[in-house]
Amino acid sequence: MLAPLLLLWPMSLALTWLAAQGIASRPYDRALIESVRSLSQRVEVRGDSVYFDLSRETARMLRADEVDNVYYQILGPRGEFVSGDRDLMLPSEDDAQVLGEMRVRDDEVHGDSVRVAYQWISGGAGERAVLVQVAETLTKRSRLATEIIKGVILPQFVILPVAVLLVWLALVRGLAPLNALQQRIRERASDDLSPIDVHEVPEEVSPLVQSINDLLERQQTALVTQKRFLADAAHQLKTPLAGLRMQAELATREIDAGHGDPEVMKASLAQMAHASQRAAHMVNQLLSMARADAKAGTVARDEIDLEALATDVVRDFVPQSLDAGIDLGFEGPDTQVPNGLRRAGDTRVLGHPMLLRELITNLVDNALHYTPRGGTVTVRVVPDPFGQVVVLQIEDSGPGIPVGERDLVFQPFYRALGTTVDGSGLGLAIVAEIAQQHGTSVVLDDARSPAQVPPGEGPGARFTIRLRHAPDVDTAVADSSALHQPP
Repeated sequence: MLAPLLLLWPMSLALTWLAAQGIASRPYDRALIESVRSLSQRVEVRGDSVYFDLSRETARMLRADEVDNVYYQILGPRGEFVSGDRDLMLPSEDDAQVLGEMRVRDDEVHGDSVRVAYQWISGGAGERAVLVQVAETLTKRSRLATEIIKGVILPQFVILPVAVLLVWLALVRGLAPLNALQQRIRERASDDLSPIDVHEVPEEVSPLVQSINDLLERQQTALVTQKRFLADAAHQLKTPLAGLRMQAELATREIDAGHGDPEVMKASLAQMAHASQRAAHMVNQLLSMARADAKAGTVARDEIDLEALATDVVRDFVPQSLDAGIDLGFEGPDTQVPNGLRRAGDTRVLGHPMLLRELITNLVDNALHYTPRGGTVTVRVVPDPFGQVVVLQIEDSGPGIPVGERDLVFQPFYRALGTTVDGSGLGLAIVAEIAQQHGTSVVLDDARSPAQVPPGEGPGARFTIRLRHAPDVDTAVADSSALHQPP
């Protein structure tokens, strides 16, 4: 704050100087005007002659100035000299003659700056006029202006240091609570995410502290979730790793005892392969979960053909579905519309291609794991032009999920009671996370109504996700093949 004060001070002096010049000139200009008016009253025009009567006493009073030099001049209608000082300059040619109007200008006489008051008075017949002007040097004006400046500047020399001192004291006192707040924050431990006491901070920064408290609360929630996730992940990984180690120790013990039965060894190796496969699957899903979390808030909104993406995923799962004896199918939109036209980009959505592939992969993998042999799994992509979304559905003919557990299955590592299917409990959690990052959610309901469920089978599960259309989905393009069809 000292810098602007030091900058404004010389500007204030300059403005004060200009104001002082105007204030000092005003009374002396009025005196000059009165002198011109007094001389004008002594001018008399008779025909073509101009008479000017100035007594010695009046002349003495006019020039009775011990500080400045005073000049006067009377010129006739034809510019002839009547009385006064010949060296006084005439007004400029641009200065129009207006009878009776009193004017003031700056000029020079013998190299000295002067202030001139002048007036045109009637010169008889015709448009010509008599010029009366009085000039005075500027010594008194300069002295008065200097006195005014001194009267203003001297107090400023006292006021400025006092103002700086008061500003400094005010800032020190005003910043003391902020310094105390800064010290409290610096002394905090790195794991201390408790909120800052709003009552101990200045009112001006209270909104900022509240925003920081909100951030600390969100960070605390994220850390708690992360710690719980890591603890659950470590616990889940212990089971396949412990089984892997147990089978390896069992095989080693059998070999050391000389009982290397090929069947026993084969069973141990099969168990080891199963445990390692389960551990690898869980690690892959953990990496997928971490990758989805890392992209939170930074999902690139690219245009993706959801139908083509879902088709590729279904094609990758065909061998697995054949081995499991499950009918895996895909249903896409009917892009053909009347008059040989088709809608371009009916299934194009805005999203991240890698994450959406991961979402569809986890849903299809989950459906194949829980659908019994001979069942069906259907992947469906349906555009909804009225809602400006593309609907993605994955449904199966498995046992379904009870209503009370439908919210729980999207939590990490949650497994429904009584299930015998191998899994980590992360697939649906990854699906929910990716859907949330794309501004939508997963709706879970039964695939079939109770009346449609055959005896001994379950209602199945249907996962529905609505993704936003790409901006150009309403463009209709002519199908080139239709142009050559016969009428």
